[in-house]
Amino acid sequence: MISQADIYAAKILIVDDQEVNLRLLEHLLGSGGYTAISSTLDARAVAGLHQRHQFDLIILDLVMPGMSGYDVMDALRPLELEGYLPVLVIAADPDAKLAALEAGARDFISKPFDALEVLTRIRNMLEVRLLHRAARHYNTLLERTVGQRTAELQRFRGAMDATTDAIFLVDVQGMTLVDANDGACRLLGYARAELLALAPGTLLPPPPAPPLAALPGGPAHLATEVTECELLRRDLSPVPVELGWHWYAQAPVAGGHATGGLLLIAVARDISERRQAQERLKHLAHYDGLTGLPNRSLFYQTLAQAVELAQEKSWRIVVLFIALDRFKSINDTLGAALGDELLRQFSNRLVECVRLRDTVGRLGNDEFALILTMSRNQQEAVAVANQVREALRAPFDLRGHAATLTASIGIAMYPDDATDPETLIKYANTAMGGAKQAGRDGYRFFTAGMNVQVLARLDLELALRHALEHEQFILYYQPKVDLRTGRISGVEALLRWRRPGYGLVAPAEFVPVLEDTGLIVRVGAWVIQAACRQIAEWRDSEVGPVRVAVNVSSRQFAEGDLEGEVTRALAQYDVAPELLELELTETALMSNAERTIVVLGKLKKIGVKVAIDDFGTGYSSLAYLQRFPIDKLKIDIAFVRNITSNPNDAAIALAIVSMAHSLKLSVVAEGVESRPQLEYLRRNRCDEIQGFYFSRALPALELGQMIAAGAGLPPGHDPAAQPAQTLLIVDDDVNVLSSLHRLFRPEGYQILTASTPAEGFEMLALHRVHVIVCDQRMPSMSGTEFLSKVKELYPETIRIILSGYTGLEAVLDSINRGAIYRFYTKPWDDTQLRDNIRLAFQHYWMVNQPGLARAAVR
Repeated sequence: MISQADIYAAKILIVDDQEVNLRLLEHLLGSGGYTAISSTLDARAVAGLHQRHQFDLIILDLVMPGMSGYDVMDALRPLELEGYLPVLVIAADPDAKLAALEAGARDFISKPFDALEVLTRIRNMLEVRLLHRAARHYNTLLERTVGQRTAELQRFRGAMDATTDAIFLVDVQGMTLVDANDGACRLLGYARAELLALAPGTLLPPPPAPPLAALPGGPAHLATEVTECELLRRDLSPVPVELGWHWYAQAPVAGGHATGGLLLIAVARDISERRQAQERLKHLAHYDGLTGLPNRSLFYQTLAQAVELAQEKSWRIVVLFIALDRFKSINDTLGAALGDELLRQFSNRLVECVRLRDTVGRLGNDEFALILTMSRNQQEAVAVANQVREALRAPFDLRGHAATLTASIGIAMYPDDATDPETLIKYANTAMGGAKQAGRDGYRFFTAGMNVQVLARLDLELALRHALEHEQFILYYQPKVDLRTGRISGVEALLRWRRPGYGLVAPAEFVPVLEDTGLIVRVGAWVIQAACRQIAEWRDSEVGPVRVAVNVSSRQFAEGDLEGEVTRALAQYDVAPELLELELTETALMSNAERTIVVLGKLKKIGVKVAIDDFGTGYSSLAYLQRFPIDKLKIDIAFVRNITSNPNDAAIALAIVSMAHSLKLSVVAEGVESRPQLEYLRRNRCDEIQGFYFSRALPALELGQMIAAGAGLPPGHDPAAQPAQTLLIVDDDVNVLSSLHRLFRPEGYQILTASTPAEGFEMLALHRVHVIVCDQRMPSMSGTEFLSKVKELYPETIRIILSGYTGLEAVLDSINRGAIYRFYTKPWDDTQLRDNIRLAFQHYWMVNQPGLARAAVR
């Protein structure tokens, strides 16, 4: 609707070559209420003015010099694309008026002007012009709106068809399917035409009742909650979906009979993958990913259900806790991949050992468990335990590597031992620990005593954590002695625990617990700090510089920051690096050989010494041994304990000495507890010894006093001071020893006597013996056995049997093997025996030192 204000605000241009006409029309229009009036005398400027201002009405004189009104309309026509020229011409000639209308003018006024006619025609033209413009604007807006809505519908349709969700539009009043998208066709396997021909009830479950808010007069759109159900595909296979219902209230049609209704939109989302993922997650949550066996969670649930059923049926439940022995060693050696393959193969064998109604589960890395339901005695549990052990006998084939395993099995029973699942498993685990302690590859039933041990172990763990926090650990120091000088060459720091109420606790009781709990990492760092602090205290006192060796556990080396701990401690106490020595076992070195080389190389570079502790008891590669930056090997006490009497131990110890010296390493023998051990090691070029023979481990104060006092070993035996010929007589009859001593004393020999083979071994270690005369029949060891060992330990000696024993088979066999030089019988002829012993000495010098023998003959 055009308002009065719109008309009076319309833009009007007056074009005439007569000034008076311009002023007249301006006055007339102004008095008529029009406010936007422009005028020009120049007809040529009209087109430009209209292009800039878009006049609603141009009052144009037809007859003007230079450019007629017709020419002006021709110039205006290109500016009005729709051909509507808002021109009102001024003409006096009737023919000119008609021509002007044909040229495009909308109306005309005559000269002379009639004011009323002029104003009336101008108003009419402006109304038409403004209405035309409004209609044109509305049409443009309508076209734009239609275009936008069309694009929106196309986008909506494209989005509907592109979505993976299935969308169904249902007319609730007629219960017909109005439309469905491509997703619905894909989901159910129908063509669109086939789908739209079906009733909604054959495709979808019954919709929920519409909420009251969705009735006419309520909100235009209301969605109900989403439910999960199954739809049937064209091939009648079910598909799980998440289905959401959406209600739309349709507006009634104006003027019609339809009162409006409800449009129902169903959106179905395929949740097949989600269901499968949920099943996978459920499986992963309850089953072991490696073996496929029930995991700890499901095993506990199954055991709880079994216990409930056993209560009703008065059955007995047996739980077997199975731990693979030394699995970690195999896993570390062959790698995690083959370790996993070993666990898979073992689980398969384990399943074959039980009945269908029994349960097998994997509780941890190398820990498995069985639930056996039985109404009979415990012998069935024993039978299954033995079955499991037998199943392990056959080697496992791990991609060409053969591996054998054993298992330690703990057994707990319901209701005998416990009535709840957690306690049953705990007790079975405790019993398994007892089986391991008993030597592995066996089974143990739970006993109350085991529980006491477990509680004691827990108490010990708590006490150790408290000890670390409250500085209850102390260091004792055991000296090492240089066998060349007899002086103390250094000490080894040994951990002790002064437990309140218990006194000093033996390391064997708490160090394994430190290892198992991982506390050894923190305690090891403390030991390094305490050792460096003690080195600094001794250095600044009369004691002077002392080299201290510190044991580094394999776990500390693998998990701790050994390099950082050492460098920080050295810097904190300003200790010279060469005064600190680290002792590592072969196992610790080989756990990650390449990393070991790097870490020890850095420590070696700053001057820290490195020793291999307990050498020969672990496993190591000689190829790596020469690459490790080490300074020293320590012979384990296991080889030192019987070194003077066991040829095998002696051979290993001497091989270690020889190999170490070849690699430019020094050697320390641990556990030296007797003078014979000391002299045997000194004679065979061992560099240092450590053990109770010289000193036990002492507190720092006592050890400092010992060093300051210059304590050391007595000097070793001087070969030059020993008589040229030494005879050892071994006989358990003291009368025989006395008689033989008197017989040979005039010969000038150094005569040693021993009443037992053990004493004989000690004499051999303490003295360089040339000839041995031994009785055959002695209580602890026969003469041939004794001399056979002597042959391996001291092959240069001349070994003689002197006995009244007539059974000669063993003696002759020993002679044939070279263990015995001669066999003489009792009673003996003094002269003949003296001559034979004299010949034995000559034979010794002929074999071992020919030059001396020839000189003696001359």
